[in-house]
Amino acid sequence: MLSVEQLEIANLIIEAVNLEDIEASEIDPQAPIFNNGLGLDSIDALEISLALSKKYGIKIKSSDKNINDIFSSVAVLTDFVQANK
Repeated sequence: MLSVEQLEIANLIIEAVNLEDIEASEIDPQAPIFNNGLGLDSIDALEISLALSKKYGIKIKSSDKNINDIFSSVAVLTDFVQANK
């Protein structure tokens, strides 16, 4: 079950990449965001990064050494946002 913060991030992802066939509450917070999880790709990561920057003022650069970890799941991404906003 998603926490309030995770639900907010899940909704941001859905809006940023125009996922129309899924509700935020249906997303497993531990499931991968990319590949077998939500099936997103690197272009989607850019869109999500832009949305996070606009909403929270968080800058995630493709050169960040832990970028794959940050985007590993909704739960991890939410923790990153909470720690950096």
